Amino acid sequence: MKPNLHLAVATVVFSLAFAGAANASDAHDHSPKHGGVVAEVKDMDYELVAKSDVVQLYLRGHGSKVDVSKAIAKVTLLTGTERQEAELKPVGDKLEATGSFNIGPGTKAVVVVTVAGRPATARFTLK
Repeated sequence: MKPNLHLAVATVVFSLAFAGAANASDAHDHSPKHGGVVAEVKDMDYELVAKSDVVQLYLRGHGSKVDVSKAIAKVTLLTGTERQEAELKPVGDKLEATGSFNIGPGTKAVVVVTVAGRPATARFTLK
């Protein structure tokens, strides 16, 4: 090969590798987007936002929001010896339950979610 062709091939290979790395980092960003706690299960991120009057669950698949309009979910909150359960229902781009919840640092939460017929269980420890 001619030297200019080597340079062109190397430039294309480098560009493709860099673009792939940038897209991979976006897909693997597991940071909370709504101030909650994130758990990854089966290539899906579940972000739980838990307050004394509302529990919200946001879903992201490969960095993109997931359609939760037909999803079903149940959350179990464990605070000390107290156990609370609530059904999470679709509200806009999230699943949500309202009520009175005993939430504090160290509260454990287990969420069972079914999206498109596929069940998953996510576990959280609140801060």
